[in-house]
Amino acid sequence: MFKKILIANRGEIACRIIQAAKELGVPTVAMYSAVDAKARHVRLADEAVQTGADPLDTYLNIENIVNLALEVGADAIHPGYGFLAENAEFVKACEDGGVTFIGPPSSAMALAGDKARAKETMRKAGLPVIPGSEGILKDVRAAKTLVKKMGFPVLLKATAGGGGRGIRVCHDEEELAGNYDMAYSEAEKAFGNGQLILEKLIMNAHHIEFQILGDKHGSVIHLGERDCSIQRRNQKLIEIAPSLLLTAEKRTEMGSMICKAMKSIGYYNAGTVECLADEEMNIYFMEVNTRIQVEHPVTEEITGVDIVKEGIRIAAGMPLQYKQEDIKFNGNAMECRITAEDPANNFAPCMGKVEKYHAPGGIGIRVDSAAFRGYEVTPYYDSMIAKLIVWARTWEETVARTKLALQTYAISGVKTIIPYYLKVMDDEDFKAGRFHNRYVDEHPHLLDYEVEREREDYMAVLAGAIAFYHRP
Repeated sequence: MFKKILIANRGEIACRIIQAAKELGVPTVAMYSAVDAKARHVRLADEAVQTGADPLDTYLNIENIVNLALEVGADAIHPGYGFLAENAEFVKACEDGGVTFIGPPSSAMALAGDKARAKETMRKAGLPVIPGSEGILKDVRAAKTLVKKMGFPVLLKATAGGGGRGIRVCHDEEELAGNYDMAYSEAEKAFGNGQLILEKLIMNAHHIEFQILGDKHGSVIHLGERDCSIQRRNQKLIEIAPSLLLTAEKRTEMGSMICKAMKSIGYYNAGTVECLADEEMNIYFMEVNTRIQVEHPVTEEITGVDIVKEGIRIAAGMPLQYKQEDIKFNGNAMECRITAEDPANNFAPCMGKVEKYHAPGGIGIRVDSAAFRGYEVTPYYDSMIAKLIVWARTWEETVARTKLALQTYAISGVKTIIPYYLKVMDDEDFKAGRFHNRYVDEHPHLLDYEVEREREDYMAVLAGAIAFYHRP
């Protein structure tokens, strides 16, 4: 096992990694920018080092991060998600520096993490792929030529993208021309790579993804699928496991093909194979995420597998603790990303300081969070401040329990998405499982809600009413 792990990330995922490392008895080092000096992961880690003033360069400077690991005596680096988590050059720098990268090898990441090359790999493995460009687009003219053959609507996608960044929907040539430069620029800024591919847009699709784990000894298993169809601006909001659509037979069939494909490229550690299912339940490979996913907790809840801890063990050279036949699926789980944003204002991020913070609890309720009273939501990082994860025996119970948890989740000082989620939990289409990746756009009435008064005010009124009723 490792002597010490440097966490090259921040927020709730850094806290989650620290928890897993502590359970394994491994000390952790948090790195942070000046903006994050009071962050929760800084307090939780055994050591913490400020690595710069720039809020973005701190978590994106490959040379500085590898050198820091060597300076503090860390023999492993955990990238979390986002930032450099899917950067093959970063993995290679770790390998060259003698530091273990907790994730796949650079060779597998370069292949699986590059959307264009990954499609070709999966096509060879027998997985259906979404029609589109066979490689990287040279320029906007190449995109226009291809669209003449396949027709609109199409998606422009960054090969190194993730989290909805570097993606643009195009319905005509004018949109294609205008979006090309924007998608390239956004991807270049976020990932240091602006290369784009083109895909046919599948309308009213379900976003289905399979969680896999592989070790350095040739074993690859899957932990079932998640449905991440509830999205805004191509970014996930609500994730569930398992999918309400897939049969056990289809799960086994898809899982087997995916494990075979990932094994063929020498993949190990945690990874996610993302697919789209059309209205006839034809499933197409979309891309591979070569990292831990934001939504990994829902899979943990229904399988009992600690994916983060298992990833650390795998990186240390230990074999998988599970065989495919050991994986059993129990109940249903849902994750709601708690973001500081205003759904009624096109889900615009809301900056500010969290004045009051109270997370829900109880049976089947889990909160992965970096938030606290006084937490600053800044423009430098993603607006997600926590994840609410709920498990129950059935889908109906999961929805009811999630609603209760949302009702008791109290955050003030910044606007949050919670009131919107409460409307979703009451929506008949959602409760019946009738949703796809255009659900948010097709249910605009859910944006018509009243923000409840702060919980402390409500409790004060309630206490006053009780006192009045019981007055002598």
